[in-house]
Amino acid sequence: MATVSATESTAGERQSSRYLLPLCLTALGLLARLAWAHSLFLNADEAQHYLLSAQSSLALTYRATLTTAHPPLLILLLHGWSWFGTSEFVLRLPSVLAGTAFCWMVFLWLGKVADRETALIGLSLLLFSPALIYVSAEIRQYALLLFFCSCSLYFLERALQENSPAWMALSFLAIYLALSTHYSALIFAFASGVYGLSRLRWRKTTPGLFMVWTAGELGALGLVGFYWKTQIIPLKQSGLAQSLADSYLRSSVYHPGEDHALLFILKSNIRVFHYLFSQGAMGVIGLILFLVGVVLLFGSKDRAPESRKPTPRQLGLLLILPFAVNCAAALAGAYPYGGTRHNCYLAAFAMPGVAIAIARWKPFRSWWKPVVLVVGLAICNFTVLPAGAYMNPKNQQIALMREAMSFVQGSVPKDALIVTDLEGVLALDYYLCHGFDPVHPPLQPFYKANCGSYQVIFQDPRRWIFRASTFPGDMHGLRQMYGFGPEKKAWFFQAGFVVDKEPELRSLLHRDYTCTMPHEFGENIYLCEITLGPEAKR
Repeated sequence: MATVSATESTAGERQSSRYLLPLCLTALGLLARLAWAHSLFLNADEAQHYLLSAQSSLALTYRATLTTAHPPLLILLLHGWSWFGTSEFVLRLPSVLAGTAFCWMVFLWLGKVADRETALIGLSLLLFSPALIYVSAEIRQYALLLFFCSCSLYFLERALQENSPAWMALSFLAIYLALSTHYSALIFAFASGVYGLSRLRWRKTTPGLFMVWTAGELGALGLVGFYWKTQIIPLKQSGLAQSLADSYLRSSVYHPGEDHALLFILKSNIRVFHYLFSQGAMGVIGLILFLVGVVLLFGSKDRAPESRKPTPRQLGLLLILPFAVNCAAALAGAYPYGGTRHNCYLAAFAMPGVAIAIARWKPFRSWWKPVVLVVGLAICNFTVLPAGAYMNPKNQQIALMREAMSFVQGSVPKDALIVTDLEGVLALDYYLCHGFDPVHPPLQPFYKANCGSYQVIFQDPRRWIFRASTFPGDMHGLRQMYGFGPEKKAWFFQAGFVVDKEPELRSLLHRDYTCTMPHEFGENIYLCEITLGPEAKR
């Protein structure tokens, strides 16, 4: 008995030591996400998600979600979570935890479909990808989406390897939650469905497992049909989807007659990996390694039929299929494909592909591999050259927003008029007004709302931001709508991703709208007293 106990103890110690390194890595990844969540003010999308959730009932919260471009789960979750607090840090905690758990679930999944070395490399890439750290520290759908997708992959693998209907049911539950979080889960659901079918056909499974899989797929189709009728069709009719495609997502959607298809595909794939690694050169290296990993899988010999793991070709199909489907969707104008957060779910497939290629590398010295991995991740994190909309962390410090709001309360007259865009009004509502919901059907050029003793006028949400090329016409329309003269004084306010890309607008405000003493809080918060003239040129 003593010998048996000693053996069990030794096995337990080995199991514990086996998870020591990945747990330490995960703890470091969690700390990085917590630091970001604690230090940054809410961007416009984050503020909007919280404001939509701040309704008096769950039913009203669900109704509010129908005005957005996303399924309702995150906002419904925030409605309950805000009971714990409404500070930036507290509101971001679900994303932080989900984004970290996603990395761990992919690690577990890779351990089942590949080997321990591949799983450790994949875990490291996911934990310390700057883009994934960032989306895991935001009040957005993406961290939850990634977590549910990884759970679905892991549960599916358990179901297939163990012939377990219960694990299969859990896999589909995770897919339903992913579909209720973000519409890019449609691409994941399709890819995992094709992969699951290939696995079911390749090896013998119990009738019960196949029946659960079939029922699960039908359930997913039903859920998609529900969201299509209740949200996607009204969203397309509202024009919001088109306004997104024509704005900051324009380069991620193919435009016939303007883009060359092959060039678009090449550029979009590079931009996806640039986004994931937040560094152009490392993104290209990541893309090459991913392709090498997929080629290695398709070139490998299939495992014996009695093996419970997927064949290399089945795994290669799973890794490449979401990229192909997303690219096809972009060519059809249905979903963006490029260097934005909308493709972050592809990290669940990209990083495993890269990890497979690195794991197959046999350097002359064994220590070269971890050193190269650490150096590569350090380059990504300390020489960030992001793709897409981005605020430098030094310009998104909470202290800057608090300083700006203190200036407004101390220096802007209590009866003053504040003119702003969608990003600005969302920041004002969370940090200053605490009382109005700025999200309305986009049926008119401007809206007016009370913000304590201030009056706030903000433009049609479809316009997103003020631009130098249209600003004179915007002010002309505002004056006509509310009966103001050109000499009317107002405070112009902007706070968001694109402020630092608008030097022409700031120059215009100074030259033609009497903005002689602008107040800047970092590069992304801008406040200046202006007049609403001159008349727009005709």
